[in-house]
Amino acid sequence: MTPVRMTYNADVVIVGGGLAGLTAGIHLARAGMQVLLLEKHSYPQHKVCGEYISNEVLPYLHYLGVSIDELAPARISRFLLSTAAGKTVESKLPLGGFGVSRYTLDHFLARKAKSVGVALRQADVTDIQFANDVFTVTTATDQTYTAKIVLGAYGKRSQLDKRLNRPFASRESGWLGVKAHYQADFPNDLVALHNFDGGYCGLSQVENGIVNACYLTNYRSFKAFRNIESFQQQVLAKNPFLNDFFARATPVFAKPLTISQISFDRKSPVENHILMCGDTAGLIHPLCGNGMAMAIHSAKLVSELVIAYFSGKLANRTALEKHYTHQWSSEFKTRLLTGRIAQTVLAYPGITGVLLKSVQRTPGILPIIIKQTHGKPLLV
Repeated sequence: MTPVRMTYNADVVIVGGGLAGLTAGIHLARAGMQVLLLEKHSYPQHKVCGEYISNEVLPYLHYLGVSIDELAPARISRFLLSTAAGKTVESKLPLGGFGVSRYTLDHFLARKAKSVGVALRQADVTDIQFANDVFTVTTATDQTYTAKIVLGAYGKRSQLDKRLNRPFASRESGWLGVKAHYQADFPNDLVALHNFDGGYCGLSQVENGIVNACYLTNYRSFKAFRNIESFQQQVLAKNPFLNDFFARATPVFAKPLTISQISFDRKSPVENHILMCGDTAGLIHPLCGNGMAMAIHSAKLVSELVIAYFSGKLANRTALEKHYTHQWSSEFKTRLLTGRIAQTVLAYPGITGVLLKSVQRTPGILPIIIKQTHGKPLLV
């Protein structure tokens, strides 16, 4: 008697359509995989994000047939750091980078994914179960999908994390992210990181000459103020660079975007056999250099291993998970650690000032530090 073969809805279901999910979808579909991508929100949409990407990802994006030039991004080659008191140090970026909004980039990648055969559906995934070597993915409308492989790329924090009993999901976090776009006179080749009491703010251009301002602060600093406007006027404005920027800049958004409960706890890149990518695998700290590039890099790692698994080059699921965990750690452990150290340093203005004076005396140190937070070009 011929055994009954399981019919799957897809070879791979990707939960989340941000940078990691979309990039992985494009990679896998180009390799002949049947890919279903489930994203909660519609495109295009703004997200709280620094919107600076290192040029390290350009060779990989070119391999995928993704031409960033079509988006007319800002070309960034310089980095400036200021203390809360306005003391500065500046350096050339070893690889350089580009600025493009998530509103534009995610939408662009979504269209590319569809063009190469990714089935992209708007759906809110509420549960992922694994049994008998098969994943069953359930949405808020009780639609279910089955697949051999599931990639988790749903971002920093989700109700799914609680469903999967991920340890960090049960702990409150004291960090808040705020982002808005502005019309302002700001150099198109510069990414700046300005420290203030309780956090730091990144400024850089994206497409069309718009400036992205994105900052991270702790609730301890923020809770004493009534709203974002008061906080910016009374805390961020103590940094003379931020005071000057917000005084001259014209907001593009009706109001800033916010994201709360940002956790920097460690995560596992594999949970219940789900292969996690980007922030879902291990929150990519803003001070790791550029989380957008790391999310894209994680998509490359997982896609190459999934292709090897389906082609028989990896013996089984255990080997797939072991290789991915090892590669994630090998590629990102140092960058994540550097980000955590930088976070600790910037939390104390006095330490930041001492460090900046040391860098000013030895300018060659800063490019070395930057290299620790950036990767090498992603060759395929």
